[in-house]
Amino acid sequence: MRLFIAICFDDNMLNSLVEIQDDLIRSGGRGNYTPRENLHMTLAFIGEYDDPEQIEEVMKNVTLRSFSVKLSGYQPFKDMFFANLEENENLRDYVKRLRKALLDEDIPFDRKKFLPHVTLVRRAECTKDKALLPEFQESEPVRVNGISLMKSERGKHGMVYTEIGYVRAF
Repeated sequence: MRLFIAICFDDNMLNSLVEIQDDLIRSGGRGNYTPRENLHMTLAFIGEYDDPEQIEEVMKNVTLRSFSVKLSGYQPFKDMFFANLEENENLRDYVKRLRKALLDEDIPFDRKKFLPHVTLVRRAECTKDKALLPEFQESEPVRVNGISLMKSERGKHGMVYTEIGYVRAF
């Protein structure tokens, strides 16, 4: 099964992300917009792996203290648009420790450098001229109270992400 570890957001953050998407649509942006229920921040993309219990055990063994994240804007990247998050040392430290624990257990994952972001639009046909993009409306920080092990499956209308494990922060 296709797996990834992510932060899933509360309604306040989801509302802010959807508002950015709506602004992009109003400015004429076309593309494959990520459905509200799929908006998340990937911490480690595992890919095809048949032992989710092993991954969840690793997640449980990496200490996670609650912290806050805050949107800092959005930007085009290749043929996508990302929502960016403010630099956060707690988040970076946690991801570093999580990925090391995955390595120690020989669990394969995509080792691209961690870039805290949320994918808003894929195959975007939006302007890359920042002067023509809608102004970013600042949002409130949101508390991260846990991380999720997610399963990704192709559904009738696109990808379906299902939480199959969760580790609460303290």
